[in-house]
Amino acid sequence: MAVTLADVAARARVSAATVSRVLSGNYPVAEATRARVLAAVDELDYVINGPASALAAATSDLVGVLVNDVADPFFGIMASAVQSELGSEKLAVVCNTGGSPERELTYLTLLLRQRAAAVVITGSAVETPEYAAASAAKVGRLAANGTQVVLLGRPASAAPEGSAFAVEFGNREGGRRLTEHLISLGHRRIGYVAGPADRTTTRHRLEGHRAALDAHGLGGDAGELGRLTVHGPYSRKSGYDGALELLDREPGLTAVVGSNDAVALGICAALREKGLDIPGDISVAGFDDLPFSADATPALTTVRLPLQEAAARAARLALGREESPAGGRYMVPAELVARASTAAPRA
Repeated sequence: MAVTLADVAARARVSAATVSRVLSGNYPVAEATRARVLAAVDELDYVINGPASALAAATSDLVGVLVNDVADPFFGIMASAVQSELGSEKLAVVCNTGGSPERELTYLTLLLRQRAAAVVITGSAVETPEYAAASAAKVGRLAANGTQVVLLGRPASAAPEGSAFAVEFGNREGGRRLTEHLISLGHRRIGYVAGPADRTTTRHRLEGHRAALDAHGLGGDAGELGRLTVHGPYSRKSGYDGALELLDREPGLTAVVGSNDAVALGICAALREKGLDIPGDISVAGFDDLPFSADATPALTTVRLPLQEAAARAARLALGREESPAGGRYMVPAELVARASTAAPRA
């Protein structure tokens, strides 16, 4: 049975008129009440139906672009590229989730209600059973209602089979190549400042790193790997704090890898504060090759992901301008970019 406006009102403990005001956005409503109504909409997967909502019932010209943080260059580059590719054909609405799985699910519900023509979901997925099930259900409903969903930088497994295209990033391969580069320089004690432990991107990049260690007999046991790895947000502060923690655990480190370039900059700041030279005392590497990486001091060794090109491809897939990739999945290659922040360890 379809969920009705009255059902939402009952769940939110407000009147049907209040629900209507919140959803129309044309009347002032207390923020706490608005939040309660939107939570009920999300929980019940309410979608406007009926002749009074004929405008919303047709597929719109709206394209939703979900990002963790539009101020983060990683997401800003992708959001901008999607918007540029859409041009004036569709209206891109950037939905800033702040990294909150709950907010992401709410946006998906609202885009479903608006009958969005397409939705591009960027960045990693949260790997908890509850979130995975809820996200898959919403993506499935979007697809069933005619919305083209594209996952950008998120594995195809995050959506029900056949419900979305996936433009995936070569995170495992990039992580492996980066660590192999350090090993080829002679490094054997390599620390790693990883992203949040429950994110697919974190897991894939860390798996690539550890695969390289294992291939060269440097993996050690699980306890040793854990001792040389710390987790935190994808932020400069996380890199700074993580580097200090790793140095306390293992003063003999000769290299530290950051899970992204912002983390790597924080690592560099911590090492400089400790009076350590980069790369003379410790080599540092990042991931993503964001615009500031080449201008860092020293220039940062990293892994390049062609974010702009990948996002433009995702937009073309969303609009049906590009032929579907084999199996609905396209893998974006990762390229090692060796710069001045890495060198052979001192003898």
